[in-house]
Amino acid sequence: MNQARTDAAITNRQQQGVSIINVLSRFAPVIFLFVLMAVFAIIEPNFLKANNLLQVARQVSITGLIAIGMTFVILTGGIDLSVGSLLALAGMVGAVVAKGGTANTLSLTTTESTGYGVLAAILAAVAIGVLGGFIQGTMITRLGVPAFVVTLGGLSAFRGATLLLSGGGPISGFEDAYEWWGKARLPEPDGIPVPVIIFLGFAVLAHIILRYTRYGRQVYAVGGNPEAARLSGLNVKKILLSVYVIVGFFAGLGGFVLSSRLGASEAVAGTGYELTVIASVVIGGTSLFGGEGNVLGTVIGSMLIGVLTNGLVLMNVSPYVQQIIIGLIIVLAVGFDRFVKSRRSV
Repeated sequence: MNQARTDAAITNRQQQGVSIINVLSRFAPVIFLFVLMAVFAIIEPNFLKANNLLQVARQVSITGLIAIGMTFVILTGGIDLSVGSLLALAGMVGAVVAKGGTANTLSLTTTESTGYGVLAAILAAVAIGVLGGFIQGTMITRLGVPAFVVTLGGLSAFRGATLLLSGGGPISGFEDAYEWWGKARLPEPDGIPVPVIIFLGFAVLAHIILRYTRYGRQVYAVGGNPEAARLSGLNVKKILLSVYVIVGFFAGLGGFVLSSRLGASEAVAGTGYELTVIASVVIGGTSLFGGEGNVLGTVIGSMLIGVLTNGLVLMNVSPYVQQIIIGLIIVLAVGFDRFVKSRRSV
């Protein structure tokens, strides 16, 4: 009788421990975000001002857009290291289309511009992103080359193509309609920045797709067990190809919005974005091993990194130290993910 009570007590404690771990695995990013905001608010009173918070949201909107696409990729157990370079190439192509060629790309005025309009620039940037994602997805699915190798090569190839197209220099001097997408606020003049609206709009759309559509369930199925998904009749290669096209779309859109926001398109744009994007997804609770995660977590992860970066800047912390901190957070997030999985299997 005593032994039975002891066993029951041990089982109860184990269940409570697993329950606590499950709660932390689901809500840790949100808890950490609010704790971080509270700490920075105490240290720097200006942190919680509306203008600063909107600035944080605008800063994370570009990487946040790409992180939405990266969520689809990582949910399938894949990775894309080329997103920063693809963003730069897409932004440069969009800028060239907006300027009507490369002859007057260094002009700081719009009077000489004979470009093809903002809509054409957006479509060109997105098309390049989709094409880049399609090429890489095809190499991964048809040729069987690991995603890490393909996208690592893409990181170099897309950056080289950007430098070749621009001659190494920036493109600037856009018309107001072009820069509106990156600098305007709705409502004017003190409303929500347009890039933030774009980011949140696509986040809601992606959340609906992943949670409420058949395609979303297929993405989770492929990430959870590709072989089981194949045996159940799913076209695994087609689904894998599609997620790289999706992240390419968001890289292209992000490239356009970034050049619009900065008023210039640069060959070095997006350098290091792959680290920030992957960190946003992983910190938001998406497992690097596939099958678990959601877009809402990615939004939280993006905001967490934005808040962390903004707070460290307000505290005059070196940007080099910021990179160290973000790198450590990625390792801790993955380590916590493995820990949770091991506890669930007990």
